[in-house]
Amino acid sequence: MYDVIIIGAGITGTMIARDLAGYHLNVALLDKENDVANGATMANSAIVHTGYDPKDGTLKAKCNVEGARMYEKVCKDLGCLYKVTGAFIAAVGDEEEEIQNVLRDRAEDRKIPFEMLSGDEARKMEPKLSDDVTRVLSFPTTAVIYPWEVAYACAEVAVKNGTELMLDTDVQAIEKKESSYVVKTNKGDLEGRVVINAAGCAADKIARMVVEDPGFSVTPRKGEYFVVDNNIDYVSHVVFPVPSSKGKGVLAVPTVHGNTLLGPNSTFVDEDDDVSSSYEGLDYVRSNVGKILKDAPLRHVIRNFAGLRPTTTSKDFIIEEMNGAKGFVNVASIESPGLASAPSISKMVVTEILPNIIDMKVNEEADLTRKRPIVMAELSEEERKQVIAENPLYGKMICRCEKISEGEIVDAIKRPVGARSVKAVKKRVRPGMGKCQGGFCEPLVVGILARELNVHPTEVVLDSVKSTIVKEENR
Repeated sequence: MYDVIIIGAGITGTMIARDLAGYHLNVALLDKENDVANGATMANSAIVHTGYDPKDGTLKAKCNVEGARMYEKVCKDLGCLYKVTGAFIAAVGDEEEEIQNVLRDRAEDRKIPFEMLSGDEARKMEPKLSDDVTRVLSFPTTAVIYPWEVAYACAEVAVKNGTELMLDTDVQAIEKKESSYVVKTNKGDLEGRVVINAAGCAADKIARMVVEDPGFSVTPRKGEYFVVDNNIDYVSHVVFPVPSSKGKGVLAVPTVHGNTLLGPNSTFVDEDDDVSSSYEGLDYVRSNVGKILKDAPLRHVIRNFAGLRPTTTSKDFIIEEMNGAKGFVNVASIESPGLASAPSISKMVVTEILPNIIDMKVNEEADLTRKRPIVMAELSEEERKQVIAENPLYGKMICRCEKISEGEIVDAIKRPVGARSVKAVKKRVRPGMGKCQGGFCEPLVVGILARELNVHPTEVVLDSVKSTIVKEENR
């Protein structure tokens, strides 16, 4: 019997698992994918929004403001990257400046630092701003993170403290008993006193396994992006247009690793796993980025991708024990600013909701921190020499584009929540993220995975358990 079963190992589910690791509880963390952070967390803008955008009185506003202020410490405790870039909300004309005024007033009420800049003042700081931009609302404390890294780190901390992580575990039904739930999966039945539904785009399906009408439904919304080579310096701030009813618009984001993201569009889709890119979607991004920026470096795009946002009929976050289902907690409708809000959402679940359902006894011996893994590109020449002397694998270069060593890849595989696929290695330590997109290093990564997992190369997968890469030996 588990005390808590968490369904969904994205940024929200893993943060809740990490926080629960600080208590004497038996916890299971499930995900239908072959890796942590393979859903909405995998493909988003990676921005820690400061909290000026959500409407007053919403959970989005409350959790965004609080979560953003928690993130720097969270990343420090987890050994994760956190980069303050600042953000520019660029207006074109009087009508958009009026919307800026609304955002400014919200920021002032919520004590979020801001500054109003003329178009000319802003262009001195961001030369690629369009000449049509008349005024900029600046938020200097806006930051960016590496979302996968934070999710992995949270999962590692949880597992290190006793949480059971179950991947490739698809929830097929949930049976409600008198004081517990039996979660039926493709890998067998699990029983838990509390179930936390953090299943992202599938949250409504999970909720309907317990009650006929959970009070919300999910319609996934797709966003498509271009990734610009990290040798190109385009913007130093996150640059947004003024938001509309469709969202925050097509923006430019400087990432923690030096790339620039351009996107997204916003299109509702029928399937909760449709992450295909389209000519129409990418053309929309290509056409609309020019509204607030000029000379978009589209010739230097090295990849495009798409991600889904779990948009629901609620229009706000849903963080509550579900009516008619004591002990079943929905953490649903976590769309933008869900990433920025995740620390606060977790805090709300763990400190406000769960204590009313189960006994929460603090584990004084729990360690909720993580030391940052060795990243050769971050070390001085002297530090590199020392690392290589201790382990020569750190001196063997595998990915020339991103300067990733074999030692880093082996560590990513052997860690508590270790990589089990080429994509999982790529997400953790970035081989294949550079200009050649794995053209040189991917066969080497396949070989390392085969060796470290003690499997044949034909058993190594790209992502899911069915996505094998090497069909058969040819000699």
